This record gives sequence, structure tokens and C-alpha cells, in this order.
Amino acid sequence: MKSNTFDIEMIRKFYESYPQKVDEAKKILKRPLTLSEKILYAHLSTDEPLRNYVRATDYVNFSPDRVAMQDATAQMALLQLMNSGRTKVAVPSTVHCDHLIQAHKSAKEDLNTAEVTNKEVYDFLSTVSNKFGIGFWKPGAGIIHQVVLENYAFPGGMMIGTDSHTPNAGGLGMIAIGVGGADAVDVMAGMPWELKMPKLIGVKLTGKLSGWASPKDVILKLAGILTVKGGTNAIIEYFGDGTSSLSATGKATICNMGAEVGATTSIFPYDKKSSDYLKATERTDVSELADKVIEYLQPDTETVNNPKEYFDQVIEIDLSTLEPYVNGPFTPDAAHPISEFAKVVREKGYPQKMEVGLIGSCTNSSYEDLSRAVSIVKDAKQKHVEVKAQFIINPGSEQVRYTAERDGILPAFEEVGATIMANACGPCIGQWKRESKDPERANSIVTSFNRNFAKRNDGNPNTHAFVTSPEIVAALSIAGDLCFNPMTDTLVNSEGEKVKLEEPKGYELPPLGYELKESGFLAPIADGSDIEISIAKDSQRLQELAPFAAWDGKDIIEQPLLIKVKGKCTTDHISMAGPWLRFRGHLDNISDNMLIGAVNAFNDMTNAVLDQETNEYIPVPKLARKFKAEGLGSVVVAEENYGEGSSREHAAMEPRFLNVKAILVKSFARIHETNLKKQGMLALTFVDKNDYEKIKEDDKISIIGLSEFKPGKNLTVELIHKNGTKESFEVAHTYNEVQIAWFKAGSALNYMKQK
Repeated sequence: MKSNTFDIEMIRKFYESYPQKVDEAKKILKRPLTLSEKILYAHLSTDEPLRNYVRATDYVNFSPDRVAMQDATAQMALLQLMNSGRTKVAVPSTVHCDHLIQAHKSAKEDLNTAEVTNKEVYDFLSTVSNKFGIGFWKPGAGIIHQVVLENYAFPGGMMIGTDSHTPNAGGLGMIAIGVGGADAVDVMAGMPWELKMPKLIGVKLTGKLSGWASPKDVILKLAGILTVKGGTNAIIEYFGDGTSSLSATGKATICNMGAEVGATTSIFPYDKKSSDYLKATERTDVSELADKVIEYLQPDTETVNNPKEYFDQVIEIDLSTLEPYVNGPFTPDAAHPISEFAKVVREKGYPQKMEVGLIGSCTNSSYEDLSRAVSIVKDAKQKHVEVKAQFIINPGSEQVRYTAERDGILPAFEEVGATIMANACGPCIGQWKRESKDPERANSIVTSFNRNFAKRNDGNPNTHAFVTSPEIVAALSIAGDLCFNPMTDTLVNSEGEKVKLEEPKGYELPPLGYELKESGFLAPIADGSDIEISIAKDSQRLQELAPFAAWDGKDIIEQPLLIKVKGKCTTDHISMAGPWLRFRGHLDNISDNMLIGAVNAFNDMTNAVLDQETNEYIPVPKLARKFKAEGLGSVVVAEENYGEGSSREHAAMEPRFLNVKAILVKSFARIHETNLKKQGMLALTFVDKNDYEKIKEDDKISIIGLSEFKPGKNLTVELIHKNGTKESFEVAHTYNEVQIAWFKAGSALNYMKQK
């Protein structure tokens, strides 16, 4: 009988060799293995020796099983693939159209608008996909990570995706890692994929969730423990009896938001809930294959019994005592148990009125999420309590949407005034045309999303966005009050009675099964070699890529400071999304948003840097373009965890395009540091973080030692101040030999083409 499972032959071959590879690794390493280690060592690249790689130190080459790309990042990835010399991708790959659909009126209207306004980009993506053998998911098919979970994720597998929330697939026991487009091109071109061997953070789950607590609260609590950088260069592996009580989609939610603590990825062991989900999504053949090797899809018993011997850090969370969390505003690691949240709101002076509740995003848009949230809405309606806040729902996929519509979930939301938006990212990534008479008014919104950086959702720097579970979003939307605690508080209904909301109830999987009429998937033709790809010369959306120039063999001498950034600088600050998403395929145009959200340390303003020639403050991209036109480079200086957030490589390509020579920071987020290296940039860190204070607004900056650029050898920064005095200090880097070769060639793509 022919299987309908995507890439089933690849999956069968994987399971045939997987147990033997794990056994060989255990034999060489002479110790029990965690689940993460089993999968990593089973995916070593063919030429990579099997040995005990040192965590957080050794760079290792891997061979992922597949690649997934969303439409905003796929544009640049595919433009690079076109320059790679390949005629077809080497591993199964897909493109998902979910980022370019703006939420405004309703699913149908917004989707129609997107298909018109983004036609040029959609046509480009579908044509390139067809030519190179890439599966294409049309607009409206769903959010990339939900579609991957439903169709492609398999236990024990390894994938990379051009989106930071790719780890969502860890809910099905897969190592899934967010990367930049250049990394995706490497894998699609059949090259080994390089990663520093991650540290391992073990999170032991005990007990079982109850009441208002949800899987989301696990990661919200963990974000408060680890902070936004505590998971950097680490895999978070969940283990313990508590894992088996969580649904597959609940596990995916937890893995998804591991990106917010900087984790390389997150993963759960394969169990009955995983098997149930595979069967429910018509992949019984995959569950049968996984069941046969289940011991290889779980950590070895010794690592669970003595976790401190096998993990670099161990954290324990008791699900039985876990309460709901609300995190924010402006950062996802400001974690507040709901029992303490009202006090925080009042003490901090946050706008108490809750104006908009949003359920959706790749983190929380499953059938289970919607069914539990709607139970609260139905209870409120039955008790004559009106919904006080604007209410917006984004289903995760067409399969979820169709099934939820069939089962009366979406109509129940609509009956209380909720708007059902398209199966897309929408407001989570700033694709939200929010109606407001005062776009900079202080206000509060509550979402089931993953990130809540300033301006991220609606462009308003004074929108206080709080991240929580779909259940708490529903409750706070009904109350219209941030200080409402559904576990203890009552509401007054239309008849003047005090009523209490019932605890949420829902279904992990649809009782009647999933249903779908039109998936939105387009399979590529067998041979796309005759397909022509043309980009209009005057296009404002797409632009062919020209190779970056190779290193000139010289040190960087007396280059001006472009900006010294103060405080948090995420990829949203470096390359904003929202309205700028339309330029993701046009490097020149999108470079006009470079660092416009970053705060200048010398004036506490955004997008205002000193032009020393005129002594005026001008936009960052304008000054960078001026330097470039004069044949000058420049240097960017910043603080901790620079580049946290999205995997968007535009945040690395824009400075490269505008001739920024180096990014010098106190510390980097993992994906962004790699993206900078891939584009031939210098990514440097202060050896002494206090040296950040030495850099003045009108300095000339030199970087010395590039002629002897070697792994582990520091470089020297020399400052010439305006008064003629000089200071110098050492700066560190994490480049290996291959990454230094990328720098010298001008980019990783240039280096690949040279080989």
C-alpha cells in the first residue's frame, strides 16, 4: 500500500541505520547518552570522525535530513541557492508562505489582499521551488512550524529551518534548529552543516498539569529562570515522568519558545502521546517505525537517574504545582506567576486596561489550544459575561482551521465578537494593521505568542505586550483587565451577578479526527532544469544578489564608528519586520532599515547618529550609505546578546552590504553570530567588557592582526580619539579555520563556489 507520508523512503532508510549509529557512538564514547546526543551523533557528516566532541568548544559537521523555509527568509535563501551552482536540492526542502500576510480585516479579505500585493514574491518562490525540487505551501496553508509538525517532523530526525522557532518540531522528538539562509543553502547544496557542539540543559518534569496551568507555563517559568541568554549554545532536553503527560502539540509549544532563552533547540522524548499525534495526522507508518526503535528515541536510563553527571545544568519543574505565568512587557523573560501579576502591574504602572487579546502564532495555535480557550469563552457566554477586549484568533494551519470550524470552535469565538484571521503569523511578527487614532499611545495587549519586544506587534513603542497561554489570553480578554486572576477572582455579568470562570477543558486531538479539504501544497515537477527564473530590473521587491567582495588582505584602519548601541539590540532592532517584510528579497531596499530601532548610547535616541562632517544627527542607514559612497567602512559597537530573536540573516547582510567592517559586542546570540560569519563579517567580542566604555562617538577605529587571523588568537582594537589620544585593547572571536576562510573569500557562499 502506497504511503501518503512525505519523504517516507528517506524516513525508512533513516530508521534502518539509526540504532546502529547510536550503538557505535555509545561504544566509542563509553558512556550512556542523552536523547540529544543520540540524534546528534547519528547525524554526523560522512567525513566527520566519531569521537567525543567537547561541548561548547568543538565545531562539528552534521548532515540534517531536511530544510524548511518561510516566505520572508526564503527569498534571500533562494537567491543565494541560485548562485550556488546546484540544479536540485540535495535533501527534502519546503517553502511555507506564512509571513507576508497582514492581519487587518478577516482571513478571506486579508488572504486575497496578500495574494495581490505579494504576487511577484509568491510567483518567484513557487518558480524557484519548482526548478530546484522544493515543496511549496501556498499562502493560507498555515504557519511553517505547525505545518512541519503535521507533515514532516519525525522522531530522531534532524532538520534546520530559516526561522528561529524551528525547534517547534522538538515536540515530536526531532532535533530542529533555526538558522540563517546561508546555512540552509549549504544543506540544500549537499554540503556538511557546521554547529558548535551544544551544551546540554536537562529539565526534569515531574507531576501533571491541572486547572488553569498549561504547557506554555513550563517555558514561561523557564524563561524567568534562564533569561534570554541562559540557553545560548545549549540544547534543552526535557525528561522525567512529567513529559509523558503532555500532548505532542503541548511539547511543541515548550520547544518552540526555547528560542526565547537563546537555546540551540529543545527536545522531548518519543512516547505514546507522540505516537498518537503521528497517527492522528495520518502518519501511522512513521509511528510504527519509531515504535520499533523506541529505546533509541528516549534518553538512556542512567542519564535520567543521574542527570547531573550527563547534563551541564539541571532544572526541575513540578507540573502539579505550576501556576499560569504572564511574561513581559518588552522582554519574554520578565516572568510573573499570575498570583503576583496584578501587584506587578500596579507597582510598575502598566496600563491596567487590557485592550486586545490575541491567540495564535507558531507557538500556540493547535487544536488543543483553541479547544481549551474556547471552553472559557463558552462558559463566560453561558454566564452572561461579555468579552471586554478586542479578540483576534490566528489558527495554525488549514488543517487546524478546517477542523476547528467543523467542530464549532471558531463559530463560538465569532459569536462573542472575535475576528478569525488567516492561518498565518500575522500580529506575532508585526504583520498587523492595527486601527488606532494615536499610534504611540500607551496600552496593554496580551498574546499567546513568543516574543514581546518593543514595537514588535504593532509598531507602537508604548504597547505593553504580555505573553501567556491561550487560556489566560481568553480569560483576560473577557475581563478586559490585566489584574484579573481567573483562579481566584470573579466577574460581574450583565445581570449584576458575581460569577467565576470554570477551569478550561479541551481536547489534545480532535475527537472526530482532523479534516482537510485543500492542503495548499504544491509538489515540484520531477525535472525543473528548463524552468527560467527572471527578476525585473526595476523590481522593488526582488533583486539578484551580487557576490560580496573578498577580504583585501589588510587590517581595518581608522574607520569611523557608525553607532554605539545601548541596551537590548535584537534582530528586530537591527532589521525590523512588519512593513519592511516586503523588501526581504531586495537587499538594497531593506538595508534602509538597518539598525533604525537601536538606541544610540550617546543621545538615547533611535535612528539618529552623528555625521561628523556636518555635526548633525542623521538616520543610521543614511550615514552608512554616505561612508560607503566615500569608500569608507564603519564599525558597530553594542552590548549583551546582540542579535537575539529571529534568525533573519538580513540583520547580517545589511551591514555587510552597507560596508560595515565589524560588529564589536559584549556577547552575541548564537544564530546571529553565525549569520555574520557566513556573510564575511567580523564578529568580535570585548575581552574586557568595560572596554565598551572607552569608545567615543567621534573615534576612528582600527582592527589589527588580521594578517595572522587564527582560531583562538585575539585581535587588537586601536582607538584614535578626536583629541589625538590613543587607546587599545584586545578583542576575542570564535572563528575556526573554515570560518576564517569564509571571511577571506568574502562570504561562505563565495568560499563554497571556490571549492
